[in-house]
Amino acid sequence: MKSKFLKILFVPLFLICSYWSGLSAAAPSKGQTETAIFAGGCFWCVQHDFDTVRGVISTTAGYTGGTKVDPTYEEVSSGGTGHVESVKVVYDPSKVSYAQLLDFYFHNIDPTRRDGQFCDEGSQYRPVIFYENEEQKMLAEKYRQDLVASNKFKTVEVDILPATAFYPAEKYHQEYYQKNPIRYKFYRANCGRDSRLKQLWGSGG
Repeated sequence: MKSKFLKILFVPLFLICSYWSGLSAAAPSKGQTETAIFAGGCFWCVQHDFDTVRGVISTTAGYTGGTKVDPTYEEVSSGGTGHVESVKVVYDPSKVSYAQLLDFYFHNIDPTRRDGQFCDEGSQYRPVIFYENEEQKMLAEKYRQDLVASNKFKTVEVDILPATAFYPAEKYHQEYYQKNPIRYKFYRANCGRDSRLKQLWGSGG
């Protein structure tokens, strides 16, 4: 009698477990995120700018594109490592698309320079889009081609390269604009970033 009761109890429990397991496998996972990596001069500024975008979950200032393993700020800023000051952006694709991030990126850099950005000179400050997959590559190349075709600028010098190892910068560089707001504002103003962006893109960006 006891054995029969346990057998009857086991069947519905098994079915219930199978039901919920099937729902879990079929249901789309919530909170999916994607990443994008952009270089556009001083990563303090690039990080600040992307932190204002709706749908961006987090940003990390760092170094990528070079050959030196675990580079330091001093090594990258002095040149020779091949790395570029960059920002890794983690975002919610249901709130902001990669195409929108591209548009935002271009409107916050000087696409006419490949020897640096604003007051920062050197290949370690050049504008680069590091794509994570073929779709990102296609969208980035199309945006660049469309910008060239628009004849807005005589030249567009933004590189589009495959993403490689990304090394987060030292802690004091992360969210620098929040930790040192006065120094950050002074640097940004004296670097002429915003005035140059207005000249390039107009007051509306």
